[in-house]
Amino acid sequence: MNKIFTFLILLFTFSLSAQSIKVKGTIKDSIGNPLEFANVIAGIKATGETESYGITNHQGRYQLDLPEENEYVLRASFLGYETKERTINVPANSENIELDFILNAKESQLDDVEIVYEMPVTIKGDTIVYNADSFKTGDERKLGDVMKKLPGVEVNEEGEIQVEGKTVQKVMVEGKDFFDGDSKLATKNIPADAVDKVEVLRNYNEVDQMRGLGYDRDNVAVNIKLKEGKKNFWFGEVTAGAGLADEYEAENGRYLAHPKLFYYSPKYSINLITDFNNIGEVPFTFRDYFNFTGGFKNFNRGGGTSFNISDSDLGFAVSQNDRAKAIEAKFIAGNFSYTLNDKLDVSGFGILSDNKTDIVNKSIRQYIVTGTTENTSTSNNQQSQLAMLKLSSTYKPNSDFQLDYDVLAKTSKQTQEDNTISIVGENPNAISEAKENQPFSIKQNVNAYFTLNDKNIFAAEVQHLYKNEDPFYQAVQDSIPFRGVFTQIDPLDPFNSNADTFDPLEQSERYNINQNKTVKSNKLDAKVDYYYILNNVSNLNFTIGTTYSKQSFNSGIFQILDNGNENPFESDAFNNDVSYTFTDAFFGLHYKLKSGKFTFTPGVTLHNYSLKNKQLAVTATQNDWRLLPDVNVVWELKKSENLRFNYGITSEYSDVNNYAEAYVFNNYNRLFRGNRELENSLSHSYNLTYFSFNLFNYTNIGGNIGYTRRIDAVKTNTQLVGINQVSSPVNFDSNFPDETFSAVGRFSKRIKKIQFKLDAAVFLSKTNNTINNEVQESQSLTQNYNASLLSNFREFPNFEIGYRFMKNDYENGGIEQTFFTNRPYANVNFRFLKHFNLFAEWDYYKYTNDAKTVENKYSFFNADLYYKHGESPWEFSVRATNILNTKSINNDSFNDQFNTTSQYFVMPRIVMFVIKYDL
Repeated sequence: MNKIFTFLILLFTFSLSAQSIKVKGTIKDSIGNPLEFANVIAGIKATGETESYGITNHQGRYQLDLPEENEYVLRASFLGYETKERTINVPANSENIELDFILNAKESQLDDVEIVYEMPVTIKGDTIVYNADSFKTGDERKLGDVMKKLPGVEVNEEGEIQVEGKTVQKVMVEGKDFFDGDSKLATKNIPADAVDKVEVLRNYNEVDQMRGLGYDRDNVAVNIKLKEGKKNFWFGEVTAGAGLADEYEAENGRYLAHPKLFYYSPKYSINLITDFNNIGEVPFTFRDYFNFTGGFKNFNRGGGTSFNISDSDLGFAVSQNDRAKAIEAKFIAGNFSYTLNDKLDVSGFGILSDNKTDIVNKSIRQYIVTGTTENTSTSNNQQSQLAMLKLSSTYKPNSDFQLDYDVLAKTSKQTQEDNTISIVGENPNAISEAKENQPFSIKQNVNAYFTLNDKNIFAAEVQHLYKNEDPFYQAVQDSIPFRGVFTQIDPLDPFNSNADTFDPLEQSERYNINQNKTVKSNKLDAKVDYYYILNNVSNLNFTIGTTYSKQSFNSGIFQILDNGNENPFESDAFNNDVSYTFTDAFFGLHYKLKSGKFTFTPGVTLHNYSLKNKQLAVTATQNDWRLLPDVNVVWELKKSENLRFNYGITSEYSDVNNYAEAYVFNNYNRLFRGNRELENSLSHSYNLTYFSFNLFNYTNIGGNIGYTRRIDAVKTNTQLVGINQVSSPVNFDSNFPDETFSAVGRFSKRIKKIQFKLDAAVFLSKTNNTINNEVQESQSLTQNYNASLLSNFREFPNFEIGYRFMKNDYENGGIEQTFFTNRPYANVNFRFLKHFNLFAEWDYYKYTNDAKTVENKYSFFNADLYYKHGESPWEFSVRATNILNTKSINNDSFNDQFNTTSQYFVMPRIVMFVIKYDL
């Protein structure tokens, strides 16, 4: 490994020391005005191959790096202006060259689109157009590989596209939605060789007449333009492979099948993606399922209310491929769009996923207040069957009216079986848990937009959500559950205060406790926005609307005895029958003003909140009035540099899960009960964001500072005995606010063919909870830093080397702990013998604490060797993962009740032979 690092460092040094000169100058129009975002391309005269390119800054200045001993043709161009060319010769030992251009305006702009597409990067308004071939080096395989090389664009570890620090949630191909609501499916499946142009659409709004009226700064979309050979033709690929895991047992055979098919025409498009494998590649996770929005907008954005229907899950284990013993994934997805006529478009997608996961881990959990230590060894078998279907339509008979309808249905079946050995002191406890949930939801959205005239614009939105969840939980254990906890609490007096456990429990060899739960939710959101355009720089926005939610919550706990009989827990303390209604009626007023480089959008919203919950034959009601202000300020320093400030007060309300007062299981040693008297909390949020996108010197800088202060926060009151606990939500006194502070910075700069990146993130939080009737303050400070070098050569091997460092400081109940994570990493990609390509990646982890009592070291090394003869559609490869055969990894966590050190057993070394055929 040291040799690899030495090779990469030498290559990096060579690339920076290669003999070249700088060509600098200005591009102006015929009357001397500088042209910002004009393009200069330097092509090698003998071959026509592009050597370098530059884009002018606000002063019209550009600069290029050109290797010596060659002759170049420089071409300067700008939208609406005639292109000019200059030829220069750069012999050995040349001096830097100063070269200016003056461009004349065109009489006709019919060639504008063609000019845009010839340039490596072109900026026009809020749209950035990248010519993908200008950044490709030939080793890209998927869209994500291309996106990583575009200046100003990032692809995170999850495969999501980020622009200016904001996650892209809409990806289009040829203007048609590609699985609306997620960018990961695009980055990991669209072939790189099909991509011609990438359009980044900043301040995006898909409704023409709404652009610029509201706050679109956080909306970013990406549109992929295909190469001509990929339009009106079916294209795609079929990938299949087989191999063995390290154990070399029959059942450890490994397989991969990954067919994909795409078709795009002006009238319709079809995308089909499948993936079947047992090598740990999970195309669609349980987390993806719940985070997948389907493109639905956040209804209450900017309104000052936070009320969401939560997922009543059971704490299903969420794994990654490096935290599982085995993973088997099956995935099928289809996406279509169809233009019926020039007024009506329909589109949609369907997703089916079936993942089976085995997780094996060992944990040591140290309870802070009681000092109790629990050692656990757990084997977890999980299956997640997920399905989603979305249908959309857009009807636009003219430029003044648009009607949208969307419906998204989601259903799943999650089952999980856990076998745990829990040891407290010298007392082992064998625990078997079973969890099952089959949630179903359907979300419908109707939007209408109408422009009466130049001064008056209306927008109406109605959104309805229906959700049905039925989680079942079972825990079978040797020991009496919750021993000793109920002797310390007496909120409803359902228990015998002299007993060591709760009354309904009967003596058994093994205690088999079960819980049924059903949560049904109906939520209706409706609002009408009226925009009055005062002039070219200001408008008024009046909003009237409501949110109405009705939920029912039913649950019951029962015991199955050794003889198979059922012992129901009939007390009201163990049976929920709750009806909960939440209503928010609101009226808002916002004023938007552009003044010079500033845009001000202050506003205020008046809310009337009404809550009613009925349980135990008693109805409790609340009625509150709130006036919630918010303000947004944007300072456009330059066209590609801005500073944004947001402030708002948010009134946060809980759903029925926090109001149901009877006990429900969260885990074999955790019970939870709601609080019918729960009230809202208020959050004051401040956010300052800076971003600079500088293509003149290839430098991008972004930063964000945020601060939130929550008053009357909803926190937990916990009674803890040994490892057993019972928790309930309460409103904390305003003298004990929760506070969070965050600071995030990003810097990248390209020098010749090397890109430098530096990311830093600091998160500080202070929270309060009550444990055993004492207020306990917890503080955590997390620091993340990442520095890397990334090359983009066409002829030489490409590499990335980097170093990640994380430091976690925790303080809880007077106990202070500090943990360090050091993660150097490297990957290399190079072609040899003309038709071979080798890609290798290495990650090293070292985890320690300041007390020197923990030190975990492990690393992962993967390598893929590809062979493809010229333009042949066939590709053959040998792929190896976890070559070092790392057996397990470690993870540590900390909260206000306990800290945990866990060891996860991971998938073994796998070697695969893979064949791919391009259609």
